[in-house]
Amino acid sequence: MQLQGWAHALGFSQIGVADIDLSAAEAGLLAWLQAGFHGGMGYLAAHGLKRARPADLVPGTVRVITARMDYLPRQTGPDWPADEQARLAQPLAAQVSVYARGRDYHKVLRARLQKLALQLQQAVGPFGHRVFTDSAPVLEVELASRSGIGWRGKHTLALHREAGSMFFLGEIYVDLPLPLTTPTASHCGTCQACIAACPTAAIVAPYRLDARRCISYLTIEHDGPIPTDLRPLIGNRIYGCDDCQLACPWNKYAQRSVLPDFDVRPGLDQPQLLQLWAWDEAAFLRHTEGSAIRRIGYARWRRNLAVALGNALRADPAPADASAVRAALQAAWPLADALVREHIDWALQPIGPGHYDPAP
Repeated sequence: MQLQGWAHALGFSQIGVADIDLSAAEAGLLAWLQAGFHGGMGYLAAHGLKRARPADLVPGTVRVITARMDYLPRQTGPDWPADEQARLAQPLAAQVSVYARGRDYHKVLRARLQKLALQLQQAVGPFGHRVFTDSAPVLEVELASRSGIGWRGKHTLALHREAGSMFFLGEIYVDLPLPLTTPTASHCGTCQACIAACPTAAIVAPYRLDARRCISYLTIEHDGPIPTDLRPLIGNRIYGCDDCQLACPWNKYAQRSVLPDFDVRPGLDQPQLLQLWAWDEAAFLRHTEGSAIRRIGYARWRRNLAVALGNALRADPAPADASAVRAALQAAWPLADALVREHIDWALQPIGPGHYDPAP
């Protein structure tokens, strides 16, 4: 298929074509929503079954072109899962999910999907289409599974035998009756490594994620106070979580990106919590320009950092510069908003009664 060659030239690793009959997925989607597992992501419930009905989202759609783009930074070492685990064990190291260390994937994929659609249009003539990448009510993993991009892992992410799960998905809804590609069988077998690895037990059953407990949800999508019982489990993860992917045996085959867009940007290369805590809002906006991180805003960023700093103070043994952590938290309290103040107060609790008065 010539489409594959065009896609590879644009940085995509794989292209598939899925049918639009996703009716078999509707019951599972409804049960997930009815259980409340979507948490505060009300838009998921608002869209309802439109996610499973592509022609309702884009009238006239008869096929969905699916695309995979690997995102491991080009400089990633051969033992990267072990390197990531090592940073998780360093209380004052700031852990940002691998996918968010480079350029915002929404921008990268959307522009390249548009170029791919234009190339197809130049070859076959005008046709109706819309491109998506985590930007609309789309059952991305279901479509990827049906088109042969991979299979749904027990952590609910798409998996590929030669690429693990370290990739983004994108779609082009088209009104062309393109030939379908063959689905891929599941290769998880009896493995439950991802389920065992989840710090907050958010994977409540194989293929079933309770977003309300997921660290990625809590640090990115959730805009209020993080539940106090989950804060100690977050550790030093300040934006997203990769633990289920680090545990997955298939990720030993994860592919490096061919694009410089996903190279680690300055400021996020081996960052330390106190280094990031020192950013004022202007520095945050400067360092996160063009990054997916910016979408959470400065207050949520500070909230996440306060939790991680509190966990560092709770570490056994305590970090050598624990006094610097306390001083940094105390100094920030007077100018913090209510959300961040509450998390600073929690972070400083290990100091004990009589040692800290949060009142300015």
